[in-house]
Amino acid sequence: MKALLQRVSRASVEVDAKPVGSIDTGLLVLLGLEQGDSLANGRRLLDKLLDYRVFPDAQERMNLSVRDVSGGVLLVSQFTLAASTRKGLRPSFSAAMPPAEAEVLYVQLLDLLRELHPVVSAGVFGADMQVSLTNDGPVTFLLEVAPD
Repeated sequence: MKALLQRVSRASVEVDAKPVGSIDTGLLVLLGLEQGDSLANGRRLLDKLLDYRVFPDAQERMNLSVRDVSGGVLLVSQFTLAASTRKGLRPSFSAAMPPAEAEVLYVQLLDLLRELHPVVSAGVFGADMQVSLTNDGPVTFLLEVAPD
């Protein structure tokens, strides 16, 4: 399971030119689900991203988490994060979780995230989404959690 975290001052998602999710200060999280991923390793990933220290403290050091700054989390599924790009000129998606399984897990993780954090917004699984963001910094990290 992979999550690309981007510290943002604002981010939003549209589907068919209609807004479906947005946050102000917080994290845009692009989530890639791979074969073998589960709710258990998803829970570990959510705990890590909510506590990951990417926001500046009073000394301008990255010592604060999205929880510490009461920021939002915008969760967007992105199967392309599961691509293998090691060989050739076309990505391979053989490691990606099949869409039907991925949708179930994505919904479970979104529900869990909403239990764990007060400000959560989301994209629409499988939709053609237009994601807009202002990356603050820029600050971007790739978190990975291995399957159980």
